[in-house]
Amino acid sequence: MIERPDADALMAGPLGQWLSEQNTDRAAAKAKARTIQIWAVIAAAGVALVVTLLGSIEAALKFGFFVGAAGFGIAEWSKRGVINRLKGGINGAIAQALGLEFSAEMSPGLAFQWAEAFKLLPGYDNSHFEDMWSGEIAGRPFVLHEARLTEERGTGKSRRTVTVFEGSLMQVGFARQFLGTTLVERQGRRKRFGLFGEKEELDLGGVRLSRCDMADPRFEDAFTVWSNDQVEARYLVHPEYMERLVAIEQAFSGDNIRALFREGELLIVMESGNMFESGSLDAEDDRHLLERTIAQFGALADLAARLNERARPGLN
Repeated sequence: MIERPDADALMAGPLGQWLSEQNTDRAAAKAKARTIQIWAVIAAAGVALVVTLLGSIEAALKFGFFVGAAGFGIAEWSKRGVINRLKGGINGAIAQALGLEFSAEMSPGLAFQWAEAFKLLPGYDNSHFEDMWSGEIAGRPFVLHEARLTEERGTGKSRRTVTVFEGSLMQVGFARQFLGTTLVERQGRRKRFGLFGEKEELDLGGVRLSRCDMADPRFEDAFTVWSNDQVEARYLVHPEYMERLVAIEQAFSGDNIRALFREGELLIVMESGNMFESGSLDAEDDRHLLERTIAQFGALADLAARLNERARPGLN
């Protein structure tokens, strides 16, 4: 287990001082949001009144609601600059204490490229990436970031934006190279077209992968393994590893975890929702959000360290 930063020590040090200095900006952001909300209510009432005078109470309620909702949305958006700065300061302090780097804004790299190439993510129209932690965990390269993918569905008045993925991508450098490519995912994701049961082969990322029969029946009920090196796949994907992957899901109330072993890197994709949101306009929340983020990241970092292992003779 990695040594986690101490919340008391962080709050007593430069981070606590910096957070106190942000109180003026917090108050200004709150006041600005309140003003926008008040004008939103006034505008909504005005629009509703005008439309009512034109003879349609139903339309008045509808247009008034949309104007009010838009105003409240703008009010919330107006807070984001200050909240993101606070999040960057808190998460940056946690990362520094761990010898890592944190960036609230980022561009996707190898982890996302592989996730797309091996179809570990659903199709999407728009993407947003944030909260990248990078450096070394237990002496091995480590990158973790969040992604939110959305898709536009419907037409005309029925058009809407749907979130198809919101979660984490974690890339961990292994202590040795892999001879092949191995993909692990929840059972039943690759159904035969029009038939029951799963496919026997996949062509993903320029690699042909075959379905592996695993010795543990409990594992096969939960996961499917695909690989172009059956021997290595059975070596890598043993029950203890799967217990660790399930532990990641449980630790973050995540879902549909998948893992890719490729070129000495382990990629884990998990639908975990939005994490590491440590910024708040309420100063009394700082300590709680700091502790929660330390716990969230610490659990993932611990599991990243445990997922790695020493090189074994004959498979380096």
